[in-house]
Parts: sequence; structure tokens; C-alpha cells
Amino acid sequence: MKKTVVELFAGVGGFRIGLNDVKLIDDTVIEKSNFKFVWTNQWEPSTKIQHAFDCYVKRFGTSDAHVNEDISIIDKNNIPDHTLLVGGFPCQDYSVARSLSKEKGIHGKKGVLWWQIRDILEVKRPPFVLLENVDRLLKSPSKQRGRDFGIMLRSMSDLGYAVEWRIINAAEYGRAQRRRRVFIFAYHKDTKYYNSLIEYSSHDIIQSKGLFAKTFKVQDITENINISDISINKYKDLVDMTNQYSFSFKNSGLIIKNKIYTVNTIPVIEKPIPLKDIIEKQVIDDYYFIGNKEIKFAYLKDSKKIARTNKETGIEYFYSEGKMTFPDSLDLPGRTMLTSEGSVNRSTHVIEDYQTGKYRLITPIEAEKLNDFPDNWTNTGMPINRRYFMMGNALVTGIVSKLGKKIGKIIENE
Repeated sequence: MKKTVVELFAGVGGFRIGLNDVKLIDDTVIEKSNFKFVWTNQWEPSTKIQHAFDCYVKRFGTSDAHVNEDISIIDKNNIPDHTLLVGGFPCQDYSVARSLSKEKGIHGKKGVLWWQIRDILEVKRPPFVLLENVDRLLKSPSKQRGRDFGIMLRSMSDLGYAVEWRIINAAEYGRAQRRRRVFIFAYHKDTKYYNSLIEYSSHDIIQSKGLFAKTFKVQDITENINISDISINKYKDLVDMTNQYSFSFKNSGLIIKNKIYTVNTIPVIEKPIPLKDIIEKQVIDDYYFIGNKEIKFAYLKDSKKIARTNKETGIEYFYSEGKMTFPDSLDLPGRTMLTSEGSVNRSTHVIEDYQTGKYRLITPIEAEKLNDFPDNWTNTGMPINRRYFMMGNALVTGIVSKLGKKIGKIIENE
């Protein structure tokens, strides 16, 4: 079986960098042929200039297979056949309802990108799927915990997929950023991989036999595994789940034949990369603090308790924030980057430069290093604030690289 890939919501190419161990040397891309990327889609509806797509094309070349269109208007039949579908998609409201004609058909909420993935799975039936999302997906929405993830799992299970997931903190497995993301790996019932795994118990798959267990080892599981039956016997369809389903998903688990198994696992820690190992030796003055910027950051990162009034009820309450380390410790891996990185914001990294002793922001290159991107990957003509934005949206490619090595062998064994 060929290792062909379709990449959705590609951003600046994080999945491809990880899967193909991409390097950038003297502005030349060096890409291994671990996987063949046959089609890629990247579209940002809220911006006129498509900085992410432009960066992708700058690095991987212009091609008819690099598509800058709204995925919702693309005919899924025109997407090439592939063995692995990958993508990092937004966490949104997954609720579904009856069709307007009140017949058996149901539809997902308009604009929710998960349903575009689901439609591709229905039309193309790739044997394997690797997705990434924020960890709060497992708890959304706040008024019906676990409903959205349950709907997602049921919709894949109905299409014949088994699914494993794990919330991974990249720093706990040797990377430079404390970035927590849920990774989701699905495999179709027609694969040899599926049929080899169903011989094992849910405990064994989560503990030692599944993709995540073999790639990112965990300590022995001692607590009970929670089970949730989402078969047609319990919930007639996704509408029933929208109206009724809630469940406490743990950080690890799987679904096979519409039965969910989930448990909290504890990682076998690998030594992380501290900030001091990735910061640049010489930095231009633009990143150092001037004026009262240090005072502003000190206030933002300090603890505070602010009286506020609810506009709807008129009730007064206190908004509280805890104290953050200021400046960031160079002996620890970086915190989770957000898209606001580099701005005067509570979440922005501030370090004390070890050569000058002055406070400064991390540079775009240092932001790229936090995600295991090649140096200057986003230096393609986009403004600096957009370079930070791209890294706030990106994944840690070192995690994908480790997963890719295992997935590649799984596909070869097919």
C-alpha cells in the first residue's frame, strides 16, 4: 500500500514537516520521501491575504494539488484517493439536527469544519486518519460535557472506523514546548491493522498495543477504564446524541464498534528541551523592551482581582488571575504559544536575555523552534505578527514525526 497523504487545514505545513522530516537549508527545502502528499488544502476565510497558503507554496512549490479554496465548496469526489488523511481542525459546535423536511436525514451545524472531514471519510474511505485538536474538545460544550467528541467518534464509527486518542503534552515527550493537544488516530475495519488490534483488550490497546502506546509510553494503568455505549441501541442517531449525550472523557481512549473506552494515563517522561537551548545568541534591538513595556508586562503577569459587573444581571463579581512567572524560566520548556504571541499580552513569552541581562520577546525563529519548525520557515514575506500567529496555530512537528514513523510501518504492513 502506497503512503499517500491528503492534508487538510494545512497552515504552513506542520504535518508535512513532521511526517517527512523536512529541513530548510539556505532557503532550500530538503524533504524526505516518507509520505507522498497528493493533495493539500489551506484556506483562511477571515483574511484577504492568504499568508499561510503563500508560505506553504513558497516552501513546497506551486502545484494544482496545493489548493487555496474553501473546503466546504469542494467536490469531495475530486480529492485524490489516499491512504492517510491528516489535519488540525478548529474546535466548534458539533451539534446536529433533523433536515428541514423532517425526514431521516440529519445535518451538522453549517460552517463546522468537522463535517467536511466526515464527508471526505464517507466519499474517499482512506484506511487511516490522523487529526489534531485542542484538548478542550474532549470537554465541549461546557453545558453538556463530552457531547461534541462523542458525536465525532460516533460519526467515524458509523463509517467503519475504530479510533484511538491521546492528549499529549509535547514537553513530557522531549520537546521544547508545554503544548497540550489531543491527537486522534482512526483506522478502517477493512485494514489488517484494525483486525490485528481487535484481538486485544481495551486495556492492552491503551497501555501497550495501540499507536499512541507504542509511540509515547505510559506508566502501568491501575485505574478502571470507563465505558460508554453509543450504539444505535442507546442513541438512535447523532440527533439523539446532540440532545442527550454527555460523558467524562479521560486523556486516553478508543472506540471500537460503537463502544468507547477511556482512562487517564500517566506519561513516561522524556527529558524536555529547555528555553535556554533554543534561544538565539545574537538578537537585534527590535525585540528588547523599551519605554514602559516591562511595567506593562509585569502588571499583566501578576496576580489580580478586579471587580466587574455582569451587563445582563447587574450583579458584581470579581475577575481573578493567578501570578505567572516573570520573566519565563530559561530552565523550563516554553509555555503553550497562542496566536497573540509577540504582542503585549499576558500569554506572551518574556525572557531575560542571558547575554545582555535585558528583557525581551522571543524572536520568530525561537517561536518556530518551540514547534520544531526549521529556522525561518515563516520568513516568506509575511509581517512579523503573522509569523507569531502561524506558530500559535501550529502543532509541534516533533510529535508528528514520531507518530509518522509508526504509521509508516503500519501502512507498509498492509
